[in-house]
Amino acid sequence: MERMDRAVILAAGMGTRLKWMTDHRPKALVRVAGEPAIAHVIRQLVANGVREIAVNAFHHADQLADYLGDGEKFGCHICISFEDALLDSGGGVKKALSLLPGTGPVAVYNCDVLADIDVSRLAQMTPAGGCSIALVDNPKHHRQGDFILHGDDVSMNGYDRFTFAGVSVWDGAVFEQYEQGEAFSLARSIREAIARNACKGLAHHGYWFDIGRPCDLMKAKRFIA
Repeated sequence: MERMDRAVILAAGMGTRLKWMTDHRPKALVRVAGEPAIAHVIRQLVANGVREIAVNAFHHADQLADYLGDGEKFGCHICISFEDALLDSGGGVKKALSLLPGTGPVAVYNCDVLADIDVSRLAQMTPAGGCSIALVDNPKHHRQGDFILHGDDVSMNGYDRFTFAGVSVWDGAVFEQYEQGEAFSLARSIREAIARNACKGLAHHGYWFDIGRPCDLMKAKRFIA
């Protein structure tokens, strides 16, 4: 696909697995190596050429908006997609996309994923009307995995499963089929893309941390520090 310069960061979750750390702040503002987790995500996206970012927000949304501002301090433009009710990951992307300029590919990045995933490479793989997803070796808490990789084609059938890394690139037109305000998961959209033979995958072997779990947050802090 064409060059990608926009992204949605999913940051509306309640962060319940982090317990007391997210009682009074959003998960995206949990600090890792001296700064909020979302700052690491934004810098990774900007390093990959992204300049327009929409962040969905629900839990302590005003705190997140105050910290991010307009994005100037990160070298990009940021807008906040406020959710009055949680729309799940796919519905959150659909709503946030309406705030972003342009058309074409868009990166979608979970705010609790810290990784050196090359989203520009994912963009180059993304088929028209589909998506490309980053996959990692199955972590201890998810041994069964999610998807099969045959070359760069993603499937639901077979052995040697990988885990979805929480990072993907989409043809923005995919989300036109859903209703604005509809709550649906990104996993559903991935499965639908697989059924259309329109989902590519990239096995990521660099660093990757899902900091939504306390033990993994501690590992990420030690690694990045």
